[in-house]
Amino acid sequence: MDTKPITVTDGTFAADVERSPLPVLLDMWATWCGPCKILAPVIEELAVDLAGRVRVGKLDVDENPATAARFGVRSIPTLLVLRDGRELDRIVGVQPKPEIARRLTRVLG
Repeated sequence: MDTKPITVTDGTFAADVERSPLPVLLDMWATWCGPCKILAPVIEELAVDLAGRVRVGKLDVDENPATAARFGVRSIPTLLVLRDGRELDRIVGVQPKPEIARRLTRVLG
C-alpha cells in the first residue's frame, strides 16, 4: 500500500497508471513551478489519507513530455483523476485539500 506519491514517467505510465488496480490521482508538475511547490504537501497528505483506495502519483512534465502532451496539459499544477488510464476529472491550479478530496469522492463514488 503506497502512502507516498509514486514517481510516474512516460516509460512507467502504462504500468503505474493504466494497469493500476486503483484509481490514480496524478499530479502533473515541474521543479520550477511555484504553485506546484505549494500543492506538494497537500499531495503528500492525500497519499496517506487515500492509501488503499487511490494511488497518488507525480509526473514531472518537463522530463515526461509525451504523457503531458497526451493529456493536453497546458497549465501546471494539473491534477488528473484516472481509472484504467482514462481521465475522469481534471483539477487545474492550486486547490485546497478539502476541494480535491470532494472532487475525488464525487468521481470515485
